Amino acid sequence: MSQDTATTPTSSAVPAEQPAKNKPWQVITASLVGTSIEFYDFYVYATAASLVFPALFFPSDDHVTALLASFAVFGVAFIARPIGSIVFGHFGDRIGRKGTLVGTLLVMGIATFLIGLLPTAANADGSINANMTVLAPTLLVILRFCQGLGLGGEWSGAALLATENAPANKRAIYGTFPQLGAPIGFILGNTLFVILNFTLTNDQFMTWGWRIPFLLSAVLVIVGLWVRIQLTETPAFQKVQAEDHVVKAPLVEVFRHSWRAIVLGTFVMVATYVLFYMMTSFMLTYGSTPTTEQAAATAAESGTAFDASTYVGGLGYPKTEFLLMLIVGVVFFGLFTLISGPLAERFGRKKMLISVTILIFIFGFAMTPLLSLGHTGVQAQLIIGMALMGLTFGPMGAVLPEYFPANTRYTGSAIAYNMSSVIGAGIAPTVFVALWSFGDGSPFWVGVYLSGAAVLTLIALFFSNETKHYDYSNDSAA
Repeated sequence: MSQDTATTPTSSAVPAEQPAKNKPWQVITASLVGTSIEFYDFYVYATAASLVFPALFFPSDDHVTALLASFAVFGVAFIARPIGSIVFGHFGDRIGRKGTLVGTLLVMGIATFLIGLLPTAANADGSINANMTVLAPTLLVILRFCQGLGLGGEWSGAALLATENAPANKRAIYGTFPQLGAPIGFILGNTLFVILNFTLTNDQFMTWGWRIPFLLSAVLVIVGLWVRIQLTETPAFQKVQAEDHVVKAPLVEVFRHSWRAIVLGTFVMVATYVLFYMMTSFMLTYGSTPTTEQAAATAAESGTAFDASTYVGGLGYPKTEFLLMLIVGVVFFGLFTLISGPLAERFGRKKMLISVTILIFIFGFAMTPLLSLGHTGVQAQLIIGMALMGLTFGPMGAVLPEYFPANTRYTGSAIAYNMSSVIGAGIAPTVFVALWSFGDGSPFWVGVYLSGAAVLTLIALFFSNETKHYDYSNDSAA
């Protein structure tokens, strides 16, 4: 979709010599390992935002208020992500994909490591650290912002690394490898939380155990850097350089020639983002929050007052048990991400995504009935939602880059991806908690919100073109 007509970009120029290429295993490993590390970092925070940070950084007598504060900071990264997409997109289109991807990994990794060293506003026993009630949350906000900057530039670079090195007619398949970083990172981060919950007491976990996943990110970053430094630049960017089509201001160029692609790409991913953060961040909170009956019984045992009229109950699962159920669902996320690539190649990106988005619309209304069916229904809801997530998320690694010409592809796809994150995910956790509270403990309105997001995505897909046959080898500039 170069130019504002939403048609795919083409060019008849052919380079004088064949650009150097990375080996398939290098491409797959670098795109997969890098995004796995990035998403591990991101999800470690998401899990802590639900399980730990409300008590340690935002202590309050009202658990809903603490949750809202924690998720508000979670949303700070989504404000930073479009900024990161502009900054790293500029360098990705000016100096190349390889060097920029090293930078995104360092920014994300260092910020995550430092979160593990932060002082807290409250202690595990609930006592308040008077000198840290402002400083601790402020430092958390700053580092969360840095996390968002790194991830804002990471995804697009990893997607381009995979698809710009892909053989003909296999871009959607190669594009699923960076997408696999999402389920792999989630499983790594949350499995570690489960292990810590099994091996540490609650006091140990709340005092220092929660820091371990953040500190371990340093090891993962070193591995990711080693893999990425071995790469050569992608053939598409080498071609841009060889033909002297590198632009001085990618941001200006992409909005001048591909503004319509940015708008459509943004809304094509909205339902994907809403679904994912509903299935992870919200469901972890909803699933592990005690029911009204459980909360009343706990209050009675401790002799504290309990007002059932203001309490918003959840499913009442122990946190570790629900994390394990969620991890089972994420396995299906990974499997269906792999399946989505061949499907997008066979049927085309547009047809496949329209079909999956219709299923997401239906799922939004089916969610509450499924959750009412007991343990089996809850696990089924997690599996179905995550399977749909894999089918809609997998093709995006190819779809969004295909909307833009090579010399502004990093910037364009990054902006569309991250603007979608602001609209679809930045406010989603907070909105989910508010809708859950509004529904007196029922997630019905959360499901309605998901279905509404699916409608927006269907409209964007209707106005988008099929990009399956877009030829990267004949493209270097707008």
